[in-house]
Amino acid sequence: MQLRKKFTKTIAVMLSAVLVGLFGTAEYYSQRLPQTVTAERTEDVKFALYPELSADYSADCVSMSLFGAIPVKNININQEEAPTLIAGGNPFGIKLLMEGVMVTGMGDIDSVCPAEEAGIEKGDIITLADNQSVISNSALQSIINNSEGESIELSVKRGEKVFNVDLKPVYCQKSGTWKGGMWVRDSIAGIGTMTFIDKSTGHFAGLGHPVCDSSTGELIPIHSGEAVPVVITDMKKGSAGIPGELHGEFTRLPVYGTLTQNSDSGVFGSLSDLSSQILCNNAQEYKMGYRQDITTGEAYILTTVSGSEPKKYSVEIEQIDYNSKESAKNMIIRITDEELLEASGGIVQGMSGSPVIQNDKLIGAVTHVFVADPTRGYAIFAENMFQSISE
Repeated sequence: MQLRKKFTKTIAVMLSAVLVGLFGTAEYYSQRLPQTVTAERTEDVKFALYPELSADYSADCVSMSLFGAIPVKNININQEEAPTLIAGGNPFGIKLLMEGVMVTGMGDIDSVCPAEEAGIEKGDIITLADNQSVISNSALQSIINNSEGESIELSVKRGEKVFNVDLKPVYCQKSGTWKGGMWVRDSIAGIGTMTFIDKSTGHFAGLGHPVCDSSTGELIPIHSGEAVPVVITDMKKGSAGIPGELHGEFTRLPVYGTLTQNSDSGVFGSLSDLSSQILCNNAQEYKMGYRQDITTGEAYILTTVSGSEPKKYSVEIEQIDYNSKESAKNMIIRITDEELLEASGGIVQGMSGSPVIQNDKLIGAVTHVFVADPTRGYAIFAENMFQSISE
């Protein structure tokens, strides 16, 4: 009898441990699944990375469970037809004129820094000076120089906050002009990769991450911008600790179109009718894959490391964060293509925006390289970019 009691107690302890383990596993999955997903149909909501999860569907919600027995999470569903997109991979030049001017640094004028004394900081955006729009570095300098030392009221944007400061210029003996004690930038140019084109609207998306000022790291607000054709002429190969970089030339061909948005999910714009016809003619179309469609394993990217025509290169998706809070860092990918590794060392600057294709769906875009290991980097979900292009 005592042996029987001991056996029963052992079984109870073992069952208890199993249940604790299962519920702990359920909590693990709950933390990694999003609160809301988008899908064409409710019954399409299955997470490719977690085939062990079962789904119980209702009109606008799906209840995920472990092995159909242990509740994991209720997920809301937005039903939308996945768009068909023209895949990019072609390089393009980015020319941005800022909305205002960005303060990139400070400097003393005869041991005095008027900008610092006014409370201006690196990264601030100056949009008005004495109620005049500031559209360029020269415009701001002209207003400061013509002040003859009188205080100037500046309208400043810092993050989401907008406020006014009084700047009192100082006369610079060396230049014979009045100065504000700050360096500012009104425009920026660079090279990126186009991710996709929505043929139905003529809108396009690229980069997968924002264009930021190199001095301040701040996102650059767009006043106006252009996307221009580029030919890749050279490449600096990346290695551990030293990121590589694509080098290219802006061509004299007609501009692709206008850039209208610079956001955390990339840059977006509208193609001209001519460019839309050229870029979409005979181009490969793909259905966009939603985040739950993506799994680890084989995929490929379209990118250009020479000339202007993209090529296909193999990659492996190593990690997926279905519940990622960072819009541009949803997946970790690794370059596996020997030809690309030999040519570039992996992911290089300028490759951002290269579309990622898996199971014949456009699922994302390359965004960042790991400096310590250029064969690996981050990628963004395509649906994050498409959501921004549709806003």
